[in-house]
Amino acid sequence: MALITDTFVPQVNGVSTVLQRMTTALSTAGHHVAMVAPRYPDHPSTDTAQRLRIPSVAFPPYPDIRLSAPLLGRIDRFLDAVSPDLLHVATEGPLGFAGRRYALRRRRPLVTSFHTDFPRYCRDYGVGALEPLVWRWLAWFHGPAAVTQTPGEHTRDLLRSRGFGTVMVWGRGVDVQLFHPQHRSAAVRRRLNVRDDQLMIIHVGRLAPEKNIPILLDAWEAARESLGDRAVFVIAGDGPMHALVRERAPWAAVTGFLRRVDLAALYASADLCVLPSTTETCGLVALEAMASGLPVIAANAGGFAESVRDGENGLLVPPRDTRATAAAIIQLALEDHRRQEMRTGARRWAEQRDLRIEDQQLIDLYHQLIGSPRRAPLCLAV
Repeated sequence: MALITDTFVPQVNGVSTVLQRMTTALSTAGHHVAMVAPRYPDHPSTDTAQRLRIPSVAFPPYPDIRLSAPLLGRIDRFLDAVSPDLLHVATEGPLGFAGRRYALRRRRPLVTSFHTDFPRYCRDYGVGALEPLVWRWLAWFHGPAAVTQTPGEHTRDLLRSRGFGTVMVWGRGVDVQLFHPQHRSAAVRRRLNVRDDQLMIIHVGRLAPEKNIPILLDAWEAARESLGDRAVFVIAGDGPMHALVRERAPWAAVTGFLRRVDLAALYASADLCVLPSTTETCGLVALEAMASGLPVIAANAGGFAESVRDGENGLLVPPRDTRATAAAIIQLALEDHRRQEMRTGARRWAEQRDLRIEDQQLIDLYHQLIGSPRRAPLCLAV
């Protein structure tokens, strides 16, 4: 199998997380996995027979995103040497384009992923007029794929309505062993200056416009005025709005991006997670929080609306509604018994999304597309 992506570790995002998971699952099952991915400065990596890293440059509007030149000849030679049975293109950037081109020219099965709602991002970044063009590009890009995977039912239905071919839901599994309430840590809370009698309210994700950071800050400020010393606010993440966060909320602790094991400890040590983004195709952070036994307050949109069961494992609030978001935080902060019930409900819901089930579905799909024997029939319309 060859995986082609425009983002990978050490970048921290949902796509790189899912790709790490895919490579582990495939390798564990005995498959050979080749990868084409960007090379990042300050993180040297040596090319091997199975890994090709293409140099990248910063994307000016958002330097944390890096773009690689589609060195078509170099990529073709690498893939020819690997001779993959199937190509899975995870992103729609320059390297993804190179992988798509190779699959079509060599007549190899092609699977694509739709992880990021780029058309919606156009609105968040003030270029909404480009949205129709972006949709046309995406439909063209994914059109030749045997299957396009996306991690949410809402996004699946949207892609189908836009004329995409076979679209299936995949990529919303969560590691319920890594993210677990047992990782709650008094030491983590002490490092963040959270007393035993205080609540830790967290946000996890990129500090970027598409995450509705101003809504988060406004809601947190209103909740802080009401709760006083009862709550401590913590952000795990970084991005282009870091300076705004430090200016608007100097009272909040900002950890930057965390290693997965440290992030698991943070989730489990917190008491509430607030996620106001409206552009999530899956909202993996919500599932990670819930697996850790953490109630989630999220915008009633996209992937969050599919994971957060209002009143059962968290609360859904109208998108971009500062007042409703603040009210939900205050409500759960003051209702200890209800918050504890939601902790149980959150863990129970996340256990239904155990990634091991999805990993086998992925391998079964690959077997079907390359014509190998499979254990059971797979319904691609899931």
